[in-house]
Amino acid sequence: MERQSAKYHLGQIVRHKKHPFRGVIFDVDPEFANTEEWYDSIPADSRPRKDQPFYHLLAENDESFYVAYVSEQNLVPDESGEPVEHPDLSEIFGEFRNGHYPLQIQMN
Repeated sequence: MERQSAKYHLGQIVRHKKHPFRGVIFDVDPEFANTEEWYDSIPADSRPRKDQPFYHLLAENDESFYVAYVSEQNLVPDESGEPVEHPDLSEIFGEFRNGHYPLQIQMN
């Protein structure tokens, strides 16, 4: 089995390719690690491959803040230069600098 490395990093701001939201990466799974129920809830013609990194995001859209779980194939870097306003950011990250958020806690 080929080992795959993550394309994006903790504190990076990314945008979903198909849905109107963006967020800050706070964790990465090397491959799919959510429930089968979650996976099966995605329409079959839109399901991402399981053998790729999946990212946990502190996400936002025009209506709300939430946590999202997104496959690498569905993300692109956010080039807006704008900070994310998610209320939980300060629990994990420092102040927005140079287009990303630096970690302020020790991760495993």
